[in-house]
Amino acid sequence: MGTRRKSRELALQMLFQSDMGKQDAEHVRKTFWAEHGTASAEVRGFADDLFRVATDRLSDIDGLIEKHAEHWRMERMPSVDL
Repeated sequence: MGTRRKSRELALQMLFQSDMGKQDAEHVRKTFWAEHGTASAEVRGFADDLFRVATDRLSDIDGLIEKHAEHWRMERMPSVDL
């Protein structure tokens, strides 16, 4: 599996953990990497960057989803879809 693909997969898992567990970003980073410590530094670095940008821009991303979602409210959407 490619480095960037693996990083994107791990970043999505981190976002899911954050959303489902109602955990802040720092807690997610700490606990997530304790479980996935075998990832290379390159994979981990890119995954952390993706996770950071997504969490920093969460309100912008949610706004775009709401704008383009027809007949769905954010609170009705499953976390996996978000």
